[in-house]
Amino acid sequence: MFLSEVALLVVQLADKTPEPEEVKAGWTAFVVFLLLAFAVVILGFSLTKQLKKAQAAKDAGVYGDEPEAEADAEPESEKHSTP
Repeated sequence: MFLSEVALLVVQLADKTPEPEEVKAGWTAFVVFLLLAFAVVILGFSLTKQLKKAQAAKDAGVYGDEPEAEADAEPESEKHSTP
C-alpha cells in the first residue's frame, strides 16, 4: 500500500503537464483526418457496389431462391389459391 502511494507521488512529480501553447494538432493530424474520411467514402461506395451485386445475384436465383423472373411469371390461380 505504501509503495503504491510513493510510486504515484513520484509519477505525479516527474510528469509535467504541457503548456497550452505546446499542444496543437498540426497539419499532420489534419491530413490523417482527411485520409480517414476519404477511406470511409471509398468503403461506402464499395459496400453499395457489393450490395447491388448481391441483390442482382439473389434476383437471378444464385442463392437458391426462385429467380425474380420466374416468380413474376406464376399464374394468378397459383398465387391466390385458397385451401
